Amino acid sequence: MILVDQAVWPWRGRRWAHLVSDESYDELHLFAARLWIPRRAFQGDHYDIPSELRQVAIGLGAAAVDSRELVVRLKAAGLRRTPPRPAARRAAGGRRP
Repeated sequence: MILVDQAVWPWRGRRWAHLVSDESYDELHLFAARLWIPRRAFQGDHYDIPSELRQVAIGLGAAAVDSRELVVRLKAAGLRRTPPRPAARRAAGGRRP
């Protein structure tokens, strides 16, 4: 299922939400394509979408959930990817391990 949290994250004068799938990345990419979001906008386990696009996503069938539920469901599906901790990145010479 496609999930979208509240658009509360400020950036460049807009509010942004996270768009994820608790089924597969393939499902997420297909849904994002329906919203005309380019694949290059994928951020490891989600897409950031502006508040106005969030409403379109909900209209296309995305389930509106709060941020905590989104993360819980993403983790339960084994699809949560967390960035490495800064110390691990430094140990890898500034690259992601």
